[in-house]
Amino acid sequence: MEVAALSPTSRSLPLLSTAPTHRLHLLPHRFVSGRRLRLSSRHEGFGCVRDGWGQRHSAPSVEPATQEVGTAVPGDWSGDVIRQRFLEFYAARGHKILPSSSLVPDDPTVFLTIAGMLQFKPIFLGKEPRRVPCATTSQKCVRTNDIENVGRTARHQTFFEMLGNFSFGDYFKKEATAWAWELATKEYGLPAERLWISVFEDDDEAFNIWHNEVGVPKEHIKRMGAEDNFWTSGATGPCGPCSEMYYDFYPERGSSDADLGDDSRFIEFYNLVFMQYNKKDDGSLEPLKQKNIDTGMGLERVARILQKVPNNYETDLIFPIIEKAASLALVSYAKADDAMKTNLKIIGDHMRAVVYLISDGVLPSNIGRGYVVRRLIRRVVRTGRLIGIRGDGHEKPEGAFLPSLAEVVINLSTQIDPAVESRRKSIIAELQREELRFVQTLGRGEKLLDELLDEALLSAGNNGNKPSLSGKDVFLLYDTYGFPVEITAEIAGERGVTVDMKGFEIEMENQRKQSQAAHNVVKLSVGNETEIVKSIPDTEFLGYDSLSATAVVKGLLVNGNPVNEVSEGSEVEILLDRTPFYAESGGQVGDNGFLYVNGGEDRKQTAVIEINDVQKSIGNIFVHKGTIKHGSVEVGKEIDASVDAKLRQGAKAHHTATHLLQSALKSVVGSETSQAGSLVAFDRLRFDFNFHRPLSEEELIKIESLVNQWIGNATHLETKVMALQDAKNAGAIAMFGEKYGEEVRVVEVPGVSLELCGGTHVSNTAEIRGFKIISEQGIASGIRRIEAVAGDAFVDYVCARDNYMRRLCSSLKVKAEDVNGRVDTILEELRATRNEVSSLRSKIAVLKAGSLASKATTVEPQNVRIVVENLGDVDADALKSAAEYLIGTLQDPAAVILGSSPGDGKVSLVAAFSPAVVKMGLQAGKFVGRIAKLCGGGGGGKPNFAQAGGRKPENLPDALEKARTEIVAVVSSSSS
Repeated sequence: MEVAALSPTSRSLPLLSTAPTHRLHLLPHRFVSGRRLRLSSRHEGFGCVRDGWGQRHSAPSVEPATQEVGTAVPGDWSGDVIRQRFLEFYAARGHKILPSSSLVPDDPTVFLTIAGMLQFKPIFLGKEPRRVPCATTSQKCVRTNDIENVGRTARHQTFFEMLGNFSFGDYFKKEATAWAWELATKEYGLPAERLWISVFEDDDEAFNIWHNEVGVPKEHIKRMGAEDNFWTSGATGPCGPCSEMYYDFYPERGSSDADLGDDSRFIEFYNLVFMQYNKKDDGSLEPLKQKNIDTGMGLERVARILQKVPNNYETDLIFPIIEKAASLALVSYAKADDAMKTNLKIIGDHMRAVVYLISDGVLPSNIGRGYVVRRLIRRVVRTGRLIGIRGDGHEKPEGAFLPSLAEVVINLSTQIDPAVESRRKSIIAELQREELRFVQTLGRGEKLLDELLDEALLSAGNNGNKPSLSGKDVFLLYDTYGFPVEITAEIAGERGVTVDMKGFEIEMENQRKQSQAAHNVVKLSVGNETEIVKSIPDTEFLGYDSLSATAVVKGLLVNGNPVNEVSEGSEVEILLDRTPFYAESGGQVGDNGFLYVNGGEDRKQTAVIEINDVQKSIGNIFVHKGTIKHGSVEVGKEIDASVDAKLRQGAKAHHTATHLLQSALKSVVGSETSQAGSLVAFDRLRFDFNFHRPLSEEELIKIESLVNQWIGNATHLETKVMALQDAKNAGAIAMFGEKYGEEVRVVEVPGVSLELCGGTHVSNTAEIRGFKIISEQGIASGIRRIEAVAGDAFVDYVCARDNYMRRLCSSLKVKAEDVNGRVDTILEELRATRNEVSSLRSKIAVLKAGSLASKATTVEPQNVRIVVENLGDVDADALKSAAEYLIGTLQDPAAVILGSSPGDGKVSLVAAFSPAVVKMGLQAGKFVGRIAKLCGGGGGGKPNFAQAGGRKPENLPDALEKARTEIVAVVSSSSS
């Protein structure tokens, strides 16, 4: 494969600054990608450059390289260089380089960041004003809907980078297509004859631009249907035709009947979306007033082309991880067979995804995004074990190998996301914990597989069928316990058991469909809400300085629909031009209070609206939600707004206490812990943080003591507004869930805390009065939660606890300092009494069992003595004693199955088999577990003795009868 190449570019060349670009016409020369640009006085290639102030200038044209086609080596086109050249190319054409957003989107409709356009969604919807006319980014993305194709195709990945250029009503099709062609053919040096274009079948405009103005031959332009070349975000919303660029690996095959969907020949590497329509509820399309450009170029795909490797995985973006995995497995990638290479590619891909997700605060868990991380980690671990990696891959068989792979990923991350390096320690620690935890799960999976194979063999023996594992069981082993299907099939085959692969594929397809439905859609909509707020400016917030203000009603909503007037008794949402009410954000709840409508010259109150919540809507518009208690309110009326001062003070105390709590946590347990969520309410605070273990009582006391010490210091808070980058440079911490603009509000408790925060705070820490931790608990894997009270809520809590203690002291007739000792004495007396009662119950059960020995049934041909009985309400310990007595009294061979209903909807079961019965193939653990399922429970144990339980005592008689029937049948069929 021949690929044109440009001159080598230094890896050390810095990216252009994100600050406004200088006016190019004032500079004698400009260097981009290591080559000098010459400024042109003519309008070349539709190019025009905007500087940071919105002024247009002629586009510089790039002098073409003189290097011959096909002489480049992969090092000339590293992934870092390709990314850098893309961003610089568009920066030179007036685009502002913006950083990648987090993989956790600030958007409740999207599970993970799956496209570069996501951070610009509010601008495309018209919900936020554009800050720049056009932008360019390299966005890190995660998609898991095609996880089963990773490693098996040349291009599917879970983690990838999407290079993009975006226009917000600035340029459109002509410039986008021309620049895309110039980037591909001049900047990257791709031969024009290898490039193909697809356009939407009805988009004559795009076809003509590509052919007549760019110069692409007609035979290299394919018209395609809406399924391939018309982008929609959902049932309604912004949409438009697409145009895609493809690279042809085999141009010698000619143009006749060429199929762009042929992955073996073509790869799509650049997608241009012309967002020009709004799709309405009835399916009709109306032109957007502001036409936008949204593009995406897969970095790994372009790297594959320029580095001349057979797939995305063998580019320098991923291959170093693969090489490390191969070394840990003691294999050579170059000499490996296809199966081994596939497994190494899976490891290389998934490791990138988990490292960047954990860096962005997504920790392994069993729900939501955390489950994605856990699933990918488990896939890497089980794949690593499949290819022979043991322990840490070096000398510790009990160690973890993911940290070694993570080190490689982190070393490659510098140009993608510099923040990953700063989180190296916590990322590696989390991966090590999760891997070691999963290795234990794999051990349980091996035990379960052994049990399932035993059951399959036993069931087949009873029914005369061929033993087989069901598809559901195979999927359970795969999905829950991380057992590779190949290993399950191999072990099952060794024991003569087949695997229902068709059933397994059905289960996999069901999961795949659910994953696609949940994770691969970016929802945009243009509806009534957008139309309502178009004429309403952002709400001016006055609440930092005042709890009351006069304002004008700018809009009214009832059930989401705009109205001009609302009368008494109605629920209403009110939009004001200014307000002292805080709208919920950054974890802090919205204010409560009242709005008063005044009429006439005497300003007599004509209406009263009780406000019970305030939320932010599109942009920065505050929505006051409440009930009209008296009178009516109209759009345009002047009102007096009054915040409930007592509740606001509670919120302020708890919000400042949250900042102090975070600082205390970092001081006591380590700076690597970080916020994972918060709630600042009027009566309490809740703080979620990343940590791998419960906090000790001593640590909680230290944290509480530190916070109260800082409160007692009576420190004045300082707040200031500054540039976001200046705040970060000063060390300010971002509050979880908060969205920041270019200017931010910084709240500082001098010497203690410095955070970006738009919330309301006390002016002096002494106003908090006191702080008390109520609870500390785990809410997900790696996520802990502290609940606490401060301010008036702290005083109320302490007083309530004091009252409880007074009553307890009165009941126990002791002083407060003697309560613990008295309670310990009572508990010890209770334990002794319980032990005595249990001993008596066991003796009674044994006495009952003594009478059962004479009732034992003898079953031929081996004279097995069997006892199956219900002992009534005896507890599990007594039932165990009775079974042990019986099996010791009866002569071998003997089998005892006992059940009881000790109360509270419980069932207890026990099985005891003598050695001769065990030799017949009966195992107490498996036998009693199956019987317990009939009572809504389960259990197990050793082959000779086992216990189980259940929750359906009404089913116990039938369960015991089934036990009797099964054991008689097995014993009767056994040969001597």
